[in-house]
Amino acid sequence: MEIRRVGVAGLGTMGAGIAQVCVQAGFETVGREVSDELCDRACDRIDHYLARGVEKGRLTTAEHAEALARLTTTTELAELAGCDLVIEAIVEELDAKQGLFAELSAIVPDAILATNTSALSVTEIASAAARPERVVGLHFFNPAPVLPLVEVVRTERVDTEVYESAVAFAAALGKEPVRCGDTPGFVVNRVLIPLLNDCVRVLDDAGVTPEDLDRALRFGASWPIGPCALIDLIGIDVHVHASQALSAALGDERVAPPERLLELQREGRLGRKSGRGFFAYD
Repeated sequence: MEIRRVGVAGLGTMGAGIAQVCVQAGFETVGREVSDELCDRACDRIDHYLARGVEKGRLTTAEHAEALARLTTTTELAELAGCDLVIEAIVEELDAKQGLFAELSAIVPDAILATNTSALSVTEIASAAARPERVVGLHFFNPAPVLPLVEVVRTERVDTEVYESAVAFAAALGKEPVRCGDTPGFVVNRVLIPLLNDCVRVLDDAGVTPEDLDRALRFGASWPIGPCALIDLIGIDVHVHASQALSAALGDERVAPPERLLELQREGRLGRKSGRGFFAYD
C-alpha cells in the first residue's frame, strides 16, 4: 500500500513534530487543528526547528523551503480527504480519540488510520472506526524530529498488509520501527514509567537531591539523561497521566505516580514547558 499524502490530526507538540518529520521525509502533509491560531503556531514551530537545522548544517536553505512547501494546515477535518494515512495526535482521552476516528472513517474510508497514543488501548480506539482492521498505533517519542523510535502497534484485528505498510512508512521517515502488540504501555513505557516512578521515590527514601540522583544514574548506569531531567523533558503532567493510565490498566499501584509528582503538578511545575519542574529553566 503506497502512502503519498499524510494527514496529522492535532498539531500540538507531538503533532507538529510528527508533521515536521513527514515533510522532511518528502511526504505531502495536511495538518489539522481546531483554530487558525493553533495552525499558525504549529507552522511557526515547524519553521523554527527547520531553520535551526539549517543553522546547524543538517539542512540546506532549499531543503528547508521545500519541506515547508509540502505542509498545509486546515481547521476543517474534511480537508484530510485524499490522505493515504492519517495520524491522530490529539488529547490523551479515549472518548475524544474514538469520536475523531468515527469521523475520519467517513472522510477517509480507505486510508490507514493511526493513533499516536502512548497510554491508551489501540484496540479500544479502533473500535470506533468503521474499519478497525485499518487502524494501527504509531507511537512517536518526544521530540519526534529527534528521537528515532516509533512503536508500531498491532491489534488482533489489524490487516497484515495495513500493518506492514505502517512499518514501512515509519522506516521511510528515517525512524527505527519496533513491532509490538497492543499491551498496556507497549514496550518503552511499560519499562520506563515504573522505573522513573521508582527513581522519584528514591528521592525521599534515600534523602538524595534531584541533582545527585541524576548524577548517580548518569555516571553509575550510563544514562544519557538523568530521571528527573527526563521527566521534566516529558512534562510532569504528561508523565502523571501516563502513569495513572498504565496503573489502571495493569491494576498495579506501584506504577501509579508518586505523591511528589502529584505535588509538582498541583503547583504548576510541569517541567521545561512551564519553566520549572525538578529544575528551573530559562
